[in-house]
Amino acid sequence: MKASDVMTQAVVSIRASQKISDAVSAMLEHNISALPVLDDGGKLVGMISEGDLLRRAETGTERQRPRWLEFLASPGKKAEEYVHTHGRYVSEVMTPAVVSVSENAPLGTIVDLLEKHRIKRVPVVRDGTMVGIVSRANLLQALSALSVDNAGAGAKDSTIRRHILAELQRETWSPRYSVNVVVRHGEVHLWGCLFDERERQAVRVIAENTSGVKRVHDHMIWLEPYSGMTMQAPAEDKPSGSAAAALLARHV
Repeated sequence: MKASDVMTQAVVSIRASQKISDAVSAMLEHNISALPVLDDGGKLVGMISEGDLLRRAETGTERQRPRWLEFLASPGKKAEEYVHTHGRYVSEVMTPAVVSVSENAPLGTIVDLLEKHRIKRVPVVRDGTMVGIVSRANLLQALSALSVDNAGAGAKDSTIRRHILAELQRETWSPRYSVNVVVRHGEVHLWGCLFDERERQAVRVIAENTSGVKRVHDHMIWLEPYSGMTMQAPAEDKPSGSAAAALLARHV
């Protein structure tokens, strides 16, 4: 399998010129921990994650050094840290060195990059433009689908996946940013978070109505927006472990 087989295509992103408050709102709204950063031309220029926002002046969490270390720190280093803790724009806080892969990158290569750079996700780019993202959860979703049957995948699996994702993209009600699709031997596995339980059946119908689909496995979790409570898929469609299901709900 390769990146294009498992990546999330409808990716929430943010512009480098936007304010940090916009990034925070997007992360909270979509229940994700990081955002790809694009320039005004749509090219990938960085990533901003929860880790980039841990030390902020607003929360009083700026780095505090012992006085002797503070004395040794260069003015340039201090200035850089000041920008990171006080900056108002995404471009001032984001991590600019982005590790990315192509659509044809084997999953083994992606895993090597995640381990080497100690990151949780890699953007997928085509000619500098982001076309998707592969996270650790996407890899676990693929593993779950593969564990059902190790026989060769059907030739139409990629076509089925493209059709379902295209339908989700077209529908204004769809949770396109929080649901991922993995197809193996004609069996569709739906993963991710729903913020309205009524979306569950509609997403299943899209999959069920797609030509070539043999069965639909619903692993989606409903996240109640006010209480924070979750409701998992029906018992017959749950993955093998409830803890795994909770982990997979967060796709990035």
